[in-house]
Amino acid sequence: MPNDAYSPWQSDTSAGIPRLETGVPGVDDLTGGGIPLGRPTLVCGTSASGKTVFTVQFLAAGIEKCDSPGVFVAFEETPDDVRENMAGFGWDIPAWEARGRWRFVSAGLMPDEEEQLVNGNFNLEGLRVRIRYAVEKAGAKRVALDSLAALFTRFPDPGTVRRELFRMTSMLKEMNVTSLLTTELLQAHGDVTRFEVEEYVADAVIMLRNHPSVVRRRRTIEVLKLRGGAHSTGEHAFSISSGGIHVTPIGSMTLDQPSTNRRVSSGSKELDDMCSGGFFQDSVTIVSGATGAGKTLTAMQFLKGAAEAGDKALFLGFEESRPQLVRNAASWGIDLEAMEQNDRLRIYCQLPESVSLEQHLVSIQRAIDQFQPQRIVVDSITAMKRVAAIDRYRDFVLGLTSLIKTRQIAGLYTSTTDDLYGVTTVTEQNISTLTDAIILLRYVELDSGVARGLTVLKMRGSAHDKSIRRFEITGEGMKIGEPFNTPSGILGARVTDE
Repeated sequence: MPNDAYSPWQSDTSAGIPRLETGVPGVDDLTGGGIPLGRPTLVCGTSASGKTVFTVQFLAAGIEKCDSPGVFVAFEETPDDVRENMAGFGWDIPAWEARGRWRFVSAGLMPDEEEQLVNGNFNLEGLRVRIRYAVEKAGAKRVALDSLAALFTRFPDPGTVRRELFRMTSMLKEMNVTSLLTTELLQAHGDVTRFEVEEYVADAVIMLRNHPSVVRRRRTIEVLKLRGGAHSTGEHAFSISSGGIHVTPIGSMTLDQPSTNRRVSSGSKELDDMCSGGFFQDSVTIVSGATGAGKTLTAMQFLKGAAEAGDKALFLGFEESRPQLVRNAASWGIDLEAMEQNDRLRIYCQLPESVSLEQHLVSIQRAIDQFQPQRIVVDSITAMKRVAAIDRYRDFVLGLTSLIKTRQIAGLYTSTTDDLYGVTTVTEQNISTLTDAIILLRYVELDSGVARGLTVLKMRGSAHDKSIRRFEITGEGMKIGEPFNTPSGILGARVTDE
């Protein structure tokens, strides 16, 4: 479909409120280009959900990417605490202060304000004056107030909270600054803020949550409200790492990635012939089989094919250590260390339980950005099921597959099945529909013993050999032989060796 063609799923936001990019990876995808320019956005969250990190990252992005100064209004933490806590994310706030790009406003109450609060005759006029002065002095276009709850819990009645909050947001709009205001959610599964009035004075509302999960807690973000334009709905996972917040916007992924007819070799001439010339460059292939069936060997052959073609490959191992992989590959005549020395290969091995699925995905994206591979291997994708529920696992596979296909990288996943002979677990894992080709490796019980069988079960966009062939593991790698003479029942039962 041409780029300018109408689609019923597209939303035209050109006439809506102008947006400002937050600079938080993934958030601008969810909001359709950013948060409302020159207006307040409310960031609500439960404890340890990342509210302060979000606001600091918003200001940091303005400074680093646009040289736009920012003002941070600290209600809960002292400026020294913020400087120290945020240094671990790579944000050098003291350096920005020295350059006049960052200013703090301490929102602690003055002695006379404490007295007015006790007497019930209190307003935030003094704080508003300090904020206005800091914004004008710095020429700031971005302001963060963290957190309103620390101050408003001391107010005597909800009417005062509503009045002062309205005055604060009106002043921020008048100064034409784009602001983030943080507050607390009462419950992780709800959308009710502490005072139940904050969301009504903001032009956008973003919810951050920190949910319990199977192994690790899971952080999610939701755009609850966004005036003047369309936005993604529902919760989306995000991680907090050394670079700050990174959102995985599964729901905003589209089916508009480019496609190519270029083929890449599997590393095996026989398998290439079965696939009518190899795998497509922008495809993802899953190699499914029981333990010991030859999945890792098939992956190693794929890496060998990359080296022979002059391609760079990235290997992500989640079950074996690097020394073990190098040793096993050498027994098949494949020299992984030589590939590394020639800068044709990078190997990353990590236990799935080491970090969350969202952090794994962020790390993989960074590795791809740094190395720019033409091929990627994940061995095994099913190992990730150990650390998350099935819906999160599927989201992880969907996010990774979308990333690979968008970059036009040839991907290969290995998948371990529980059944030594059957194929039922291929579809039960709910990932077969996300991949372009499926190669099955199976143990086959014959009258004379046990053999291995290989078949190309599926290959989108291409004809392929549908026979079931004998498959052997040798000192020279994989060897694919002739088809079985009596293939009836070979995918799930005993056959006769004729």
